[in-house]
Amino acid sequence: MSERNRIGYIKRIESFSAAHRLHSPFFSDEENRQLYGKCNHENGHGHNYKLEVTLKGEIDPKTGMVMNIADLKVIINDIVMKQLDHKNIDKDVPYFANYPSTAENIAVYIWDCLIEHLPNLYEVLLHETDKNIAIYRGEMNN
Repeated sequence: MSERNRIGYIKRIESFSAAHRLHSPFFSDEENRQLYGKCNHENGHGHNYKLEVTLKGEIDPKTGMVMNIADLKVIINDIVMKQLDHKNIDKDVPYFANYPSTAENIAVYIWDCLIEHLPNLYEVLLHETDKNIAIYRGEMNN
């Protein structure tokens, strides 16, 4: 094998169930109803989310790992799952008092929670449904 360290990716997939209501504090109730439709129902609705967390890093030549996947599982559980699983995202997670709980914003929130524990975080992919997926890679506009 080459003397150079190889770069690899690992992915951990978890799932959680949570309720939310699409409602933006920046719009009137009528504007929210028009924008979000049935997803703005005052009682909210729920999803069975699938979360994919990807890390990028050097494959350690001694361990053969980018990171121990068992450690990654613990971090995701402690940092993300305990905050979101079986929760009402809008009411139980203070961050969402100021942001609508779209799949995009939930992915950003998960990134922000994980990045201090996983500096080699590459991607957060959140399946809200089988057909609706949000991806965040920490990118920001200037």
